[in-house]
Amino acid sequence: MTGIIDRFEGEFAVVELENMKMVNIEKGKIPEEAKEGDVLNIDNIITINYVETKKRKSNIEKLTKDLWN
Repeated sequence: MTGIIDRFEGEFAVVELENMKMVNIEKGKIPEEAKEGDVLNIDNIITINYVETKKRKSNIEKLTKDLWN
């Protein structure tokens, strides 16, 4: 399962899952370097999916660039 970090609230990361459901995950269960917008692989261990995160950010940058040109 994958999810995207939407924001941090206190001791939790608010994560949007691929089924559009929002869940709270304790900060201690995700990598320390995780930040808003990162794509997470959620299994027994939660890891950052750097490839998907980079693709997602690139797509967002293209969309916003097109808005202003």
